[in-house]
Amino acid sequence: MQNKFEKKKEIFAERLELPKDILMNLPKISVIGDREITIENHKGVVIFDESEIKVNSSIGLITVKGKKLEILFMEGKTLTLKGKVSKVIYEENIL
Repeated sequence: MQNKFEKKKEIFAERLELPKDILMNLPKISVIGDREITIENHKGVVIFDESEIKVNSSIGLITVKGKKLEILFMEGKTLTLKGKVSKVIYEENIL
């Protein structure tokens, strides 16, 4: 459940039409077909192999499963993956 401060930030972003991903530090995921995924506002790669990549974020782990996965680009809080993507799974923070 969101705390009051997070809820107020979300309402503020909606009313002023500001991007929620930036204001609330939420991950932004862009998918191009089943070949490429860009994850912005991530907090680091936790697991990496050619069939599974787990990325930490403010909402929990983001798991990308597929074949021949590789990191195409990684700089700052932006990560681009390529390969044959079969699943994207969100694992909620338990805190």
